[in-house]
Amino acid sequence: MSGSRNSTPRSAARTPSVAHAWRALRHRNFQLYFVGQGISLIGTWMTRLATSWLVYRMTHSALLLGAVSFAGQIVALAFGPIAGAWIERLDRRTLLVCTQVAAAAQSLAMAALTLTHAITLPEIFALAAFQGLIAAFDMPARQSFLVQMVDDPHDLGNAIAMNSSVVNATRLIGPAIAGAVIAAYGVGWCFLIDGISYFAVIASLAMMRLRPATPASPIGPLFAQIREGWDYVRGFRPVRTVLTLFFLQGLVGWPYMVLLPVFAARVLHGDAHTLGALSAASGFGALLSALALAMRRSEVGLTRTLRSASALLGAGLVLFGLSHALWLSLATMVLAGFGLMQSAAVCNTIIQSLVPDGMRGRVMSYYTMAFFGAAPFGSLLAGALSDHVGAPLTVAACGVACLAAALWYSRELPRIGAIIAPIYRAKGLAVPPKGY
Repeated sequence: MSGSRNSTPRSAARTPSVAHAWRALRHRNFQLYFVGQGISLIGTWMTRLATSWLVYRMTHSALLLGAVSFAGQIVALAFGPIAGAWIERLDRRTLLVCTQVAAAAQSLAMAALTLTHAITLPEIFALAAFQGLIAAFDMPARQSFLVQMVDDPHDLGNAIAMNSSVVNATRLIGPAIAGAVIAAYGVGWCFLIDGISYFAVIASLAMMRLRPATPASPIGPLFAQIREGWDYVRGFRPVRTVLTLFFLQGLVGWPYMVLLPVFAARVLHGDAHTLGALSAASGFGALLSALALAMRRSEVGLTRTLRSASALLGAGLVLFGLSHALWLSLATMVLAGFGLMQSAAVCNTIIQSLVPDGMRGRVMSYYTMAFFGAAPFGSLLAGALSDHVGAPLTVAACGVACLAAALWYSRELPRIGAIIAPIYRAKGLAVPPKGY
């Protein structure tokens, strides 16, 4: 396997191939995960849209939309380092089954409270915080578990891209279904469907045949492991730079999702169907992005792709903030969704291609924290700013900030490329003179 990789011509290593885009599905465990995750994520996207619509309908406040998002994400941030260290001490499949059961319970609780018309804003905050606690363990465990599901390490990058593909394919389906369900039956049924959908992932995890993993004895106390992970992230410039850019995008790039109900109702004068269409348009752009990444044969060149994606995200947000026509808003949502998911997936792939297995769980917890550390404050800031200057100007300003972050990263690119190139060459990847 490695010999064929080493003999791959440089041009072939960088030429997209449709057939090559599905190679991770050769692995049975990943096939099971792909199907189970696809079913579950339809429910997840339904819940996200339903929660936003429910909160906005109850409060008519952009600030409170941001505050609910903040409640869940700040909890995930607080528990991130501890979760990363614990993940490396536990069986990851067992941990993921536990997180899926907990997430199902959270969604079913939301369904029960909403369908009985007993839901209150404090309960929404409490359940959002509980979901954040689940995410602190689930997201890094899920990302680091990909290595166990894909037997050939050369297919890891493709598995990450395909995982992004299913996330964004369901992002098209979920909001569209949610808009129809909300209009016909109400938001509570979205939560109920989501709660049931988690059992598809649980079933797929139970059906996997995994090679017995040799349990790694903890090197030291828990907090010593946390410190070791932090020292690695802080000291290794490529990972530090990529995570910093991801943090900045979480701060100013992701919060536009929180403000979509405001755009749907106030700017575009629509309803839940309009909100579903905006979310679906962003998801369509993200799906195109994930499919483009899946067709890549190599990780080589991803650092430059990240620069382009960051600039595209900024441009999409500026145009979306300035738009007052539905067709133009949908088009710019496609652009922003493409840039957003391209950035997130490329950051993930670059980090996983560089990090040693013994550090993977801890480093991926910092990847999760880079988002959860910035997005809650970004959502809260965007909600507050929107209440004062309006959602359009807020999102346009966020786009300008994303463009500034892309410019900073562009200045860092030659330095991190010089470090990454010899690592990729040692792994048998053909690296052109300027192609890190």
